[in-house]
Amino acid sequence: QVQLVESGGGLVQAGGSLRLSCAASGRYAMGWFRQAPGKERDFVATISRSGVITDYVDSVKGRFTISRDDANNRLYLQMNSLKPEDTAVYYCAASLQGDRAPWRAWYRLDEYDYWGQGTQVTVSS
Repeated sequence: QVQLVESGGGLVQAGGSLRLSCAASGRYAMGWFRQAPGKERDFVATISRSGVITDYVDSVKGRFTISRDDANNRLYLQMNSLKPEDTAVYYCAASLQGDRAPWRAWYRLDEYDYWGQGTQVTVSS
């Protein structure tokens, strides 16, 4: 059973920064998603199992950076220049698809097999 535990959320003013962390129980293709109140869970960022490929939703490109520390089985999301519209619960997710295609990144919710409990990020204006 894969376990994912997020941390690092909180309240920050617009323009500020936060770094989210996700502790995993192994090495997988990983992603970050977010869900704002009353909205669907949406893709934010992905990193391949190999760590070579990363990608982002357009609205966070240039502001967010996804990275991984495989020695410690940790995933990170560095979020800079935060905006009120970034307010959401952020989830890390692990995809077993990376076992057969370590060079690929994954974008859809149904491509991910395990989810963390989520961490709240609130950006005030």
